[in-house]
This record gives sequence, structure tokens and C-alpha cells, in this order.
Amino acid sequence: MIYFDNGATTYPKPRRVLRATQEAFSRYGANPGRSGHTMAMDTALAVYSCREAAAGLFHTDQPEHVAFCQNATHAINLALKGALKPGDHVIISDLEHNAVLRPVHTLAGRGVITYSIAAVDPLNDAQTVENFRRLIRPNTKMIACMHGSNVFGLRLPIEQIGLLAAENNLLFLVDAAQTAGIVEIDMQRCNIDFLCTAGHKSLYGPPGTGLLLTPLGSVLTTLMEGGTGSFSAEYDQPPIMPDRLESGTLNTVGIVGLHAGIRFVQEKGIDTLYRHEMKVGKELFDRLKKIPGVRLYTDTFEPGRHLPVISFNLEGVHSEEVGDILSKNGIAIRAGLHCAPLAHKKMGTLESGTVRASIGAFNTTEQAVKLCEVVKKIAAKHCNTAGM
Repeated sequence: MIYFDNGATTYPKPRRVLRATQEAFSRYGANPGRSGHTMAMDTALAVYSCREAAAGLFHTDQPEHVAFCQNATHAINLALKGALKPGDHVIISDLEHNAVLRPVHTLAGRGVITYSIAAVDPLNDAQTVENFRRLIRPNTKMIACMHGSNVFGLRLPIEQIGLLAAENNLLFLVDAAQTAGIVEIDMQRCNIDFLCTAGHKSLYGPPGTGLLLTPLGSVLTTLMEGGTGSFSAEYDQPPIMPDRLESGTLNTVGIVGLHAGIRFVQEKGIDTLYRHEMKVGKELFDRLKKIPGVRLYTDTFEPGRHLPVISFNLEGVHSEEVGDILSKNGIAIRAGLHCAPLAHKKMGTLESGTVRASIGAFNTTEQAVKLCEVVKKIAAKHCNTAGM
């Protein structure tokens, strides 16, 4: 199978991740932070080592700023619902994934907050920032936006948006599900208050892992309360991080695997991984562009402006039909809607969806060529049928 569905979850995982998760079942089988015996202490140390690695990767001050979550969506909900108060106003982008849109829309539907949607200009970062600026109100509390589109691969200028947030004393939340591990992210330089990301995508960890990095965790209103292994005599949830946001037993096996994935990213180098994936993406983009009947949704595919994610459609063939044919030819992509109705509405694909190829560390240009060969055959068959 040729796998081009890395935007959903990366596959295959590095061998070290497989080894680490297997080892975790035998070596780190205890409950971290709950007991004082040797295995429990070793398990707690393994969990802490992953916190240190994540803190270093994203340039935050303290490992305690790292909270482990189920996924990026869990992290985003913790931050949004923990930070926002009645009467607050939030600004999001018109490319947002449902992980941001739905909790914001739900809070607005309950009458808790209001929100506005800023247009992203694919060709002009300054205009994008200005579009956010125009929507700031006296009661605006937060800007919450993705770093890069999971559908169309467009990157948002988070450093400039973060500066805008800082200048206006606003909280800044970044959904980095599609960028963590392939684009350098410096929380301090970008003035990020809440960095939310998945562990199972370009950090190459197992499913069921996610991260919320924030220096403000101790003041968030909690979504969950329960056992933390600390302050056990208190009825209230602990005030300290990361305990405040980590009720119940952690996914120790997943966290150990995530640590191995982060080490893989660090050793390969984020810039190296990005250049490789963009090289494969460029081969794919350029070949797709030459196939009659293929519609692409960006005019260019440029390093610095795009992610290794390409959406396309074939004229007269529904995206899900294309996806099914590709699957039968041993190629895994994602077709249809991609949990991002705002992005589809922006690009006019809300009815049709798109065929999305998302590239990972283990994809090759030869695989991109094979994908295009199959797409070319689908297009030729459709055109022949249409001409009869």
C-alpha cells in the first residue's frame, strides 16, 4: 500500500516508536505518580522525560507547562473552555478545523461568548493579519487559529498574528496539529499562550496522544476533575501544572511512544523533514497540474507558504469515488470533507469535498509518480465516457 493520508495520522511509525511502545508494556507497567515503588517511579520518570522533550521542541520555559491529552481536539477544548469567560469575544480564521470551530460555536450557541471569522489571504500575510486586526473589539479575549490548513496546506503567519495578539493584550491559541514536527514552532517568539497539537501526526507518536503546552494552565477553569496523585486530601482540583489538567491515569504507553517519535523528529531535523516532504509534494503538485480534468486549489506550491498537503478534484467525478478507485489500486488518501467546513466553504468545495494527499517522512517521489499515474487513468476513463 502507498500511504498518502498522513494528515489524518502518520503511517508507518518509525521503528523506534514501535520498540518503545512494546517496551513500555513490560518496563513501564505501573501508574506514574500514584505509588512509590521502583516501577512506578521509573514510569513517572519516563513520562517526565517526554515532557522535557516536548518543552524543548516547542521552546517553552518549563516541562510542567506540558499537559498530556488524548489528541489535539482535547487540548483545544481544555484551553478554550478553560480560558474563556461569559461575555468574551474570540477571533478564528476561515480555514479552521472543527476542533476549533465547534467548541467556539458551541460556547456561542450557549450564549457564553461571541466569535468572528477572519479571512485568510493565501497570497498576502500582511492582509491576513489586518483581517484579524479589524475584528478586534473591546471585549475580545483571544485569537484562536490553526497554524496550517489540513485541507489546502495553506500556512498562517502565526508569528505576526501572535505579535498582534500581544500588542492588544489578547490570548493566543494555535492549533498545530498539521505543523508540529515539520515546521519550527517557538512559543516564546510567536507569543503563543496555548499550543495544541496531536501526538499521532508529524510527531509520529501513537494514536490517543496529544499535547497542550501553556504557561497559563494553573489559572484555567478545569473541564475534568479527579485523581492526580497529588494533593489527594483536597476536594478541589490541584492548582499546579500539569496536575490541574491531567485527571486520571495517563496513557503511559502512548506517552513513551510519543517520546520516541519526538526523538525521531529531533534527530532527523524539522527542516530536513519539511524539505523532504515538500520535495515529494512538489513532484505530486507539478504532475497533477498537467493532467487534464484535475483541479488544484492553490496556484503554487511553495516552501514557507504551504504544507505538504495537496487537495484536488477531477471534473465530473466525486472526490469519494476517486478515493475509492485509488484505494482499490493500493493508494490510501482521504476523500470527501475533512472536518473543516469553513475551509471547504472558502474554496467552494463544501458540496464536492476534495481528494487530499498528505505527505509524511516515509513517502517518496516514486510514490507521487504512481499516484499521478492512477489519477491520469481515472481522468482518461472519465473523459472517454463523457465523449461517447
